[in-house]
Amino acid sequence: MKMADGSTILRRNRPGTKSKDFCRWPDEPLEEMDSTLAVQQYIQQMIKRDPSNVELILTMPEAQDEGVWKYEHLRQFCMELNGLAVRLQKQCSPSTCTQMTATDQWIFLCAAHKTPKECPAIDYTRHTLDGAACLLNSNKYFPSSVTLNHRVSIKESSVTKLGSVCRRVYRIFSHAYFHHRRIFDEFEAETYLCHRFTHFVTKYNLMSKENLIVPINEEENAAPGESEA
Repeated sequence: MKMADGSTILRRNRPGTKSKDFCRWPDEPLEEMDSTLAVQQYIQQMIKRDPSNVELILTMPEAQDEGVWKYEHLRQFCMELNGLAVRLQKQCSPSTCTQMTATDQWIFLCAAHKTPKECPAIDYTRHTLDGAACLLNSNKYFPSSVTLNHRVSIKESSVTKLGSVCRRVYRIFSHAYFHHRRIFDEFEAETYLCHRFTHFVTKYNLMSKENLIVPINEEENAAPGESEA
């Protein structure tokens, strides 16, 4: 990439780069990012700057297409949730968590099967993240318009699919919070991912408040029930 002063900066971790220096290239304005992944790179840049500044990370740049903005944020959430899934494997096994539950009242059915059915929680987590990745990276379901090497728009019929993806991946947060609290708290202290996700789905009305059962900002919205995929 080229900066305004004409200097060139490579967004690349060179061989021998120390872990503390990974991805520590200078920030770049969104309008100067020359890539179809520009919005994703911009979001990651804001997260790297300060993961706790949720409001700033979710603030959409001027002239940015809202559908693309929501889509790229959801893809980023799914990528980061893989980190939580890896940590959960230490405690969450098919023998200890035989169902995907949140509290003793919510049981979630896995949509990765021909007919939604119960899955061990760790399998539900893997199935959900794999399914979300396949859907969000599908040209069939998420065709986009690209101009000047940038993704500029996504069809409205595709954007409407984001809500169902949000509901499914949110269950990973709820299971971790209610059944693996130490892992959840440690991960959240580093990433603020559940805070950011909750603000995101609330801001764009992608989930109803009664389904946001993890207490964020001292708000508890828990309600008993069973949910299909």
